[in-house]
Amino acid sequence: MYTPDKIDLKILAVLQENANLKIKELAAEVGLSVTPVFDRLKRLEKEGFIKKYTVILDADKLNIGFVVFCTVKMKLVNEEINKEFVNAIDAIPEITECYNISGEYDYLLKVHASSMETYRNIYLHTLGKLNNVASIQSIFVMDESKHEYGLPVKY
Repeated sequence: MYTPDKIDLKILAVLQENANLKIKELAAEVGLSVTPVFDRLKRLEKEGFIKKYTVILDADKLNIGFVVFCTVKMKLVNEEINKEFVNAIDAIPEITECYNISGEYDYLLKVHASSMETYRNIYLHTLGKLNNVASIQSIFVMDESKHEYGLPVKY
């Protein structure tokens, strides 16, 4: 397995701030020439350190800024039920994150909706109809104090 060095980690940190940089700009940021930065970048992609390049959208401007976290308790849990649940969640575009968690609940979901009414419809007509769901607890976000998109990469 490949272990990134300090330069690789710096490349990752810089890209987290601006994935739109050209190779030449990235090379200048990390203090190397273009060819070694290009090679390092390709290796980081190949090794899976970089999963995807994307843009961050403004949920409020897109009218999907009503955020709800849901904890889900299952009636039963096994590999087949887990796979069925995750497949169902993958098909619901309003659910932007899904975590299998430990403790009292089995899953934590993040839902983006346009309004309470939209979320209510998702809750009643989608989440509430999933097999083996015993209960759903909704936690409504009133304000966002911190939201980091990147990881704390130290180099």
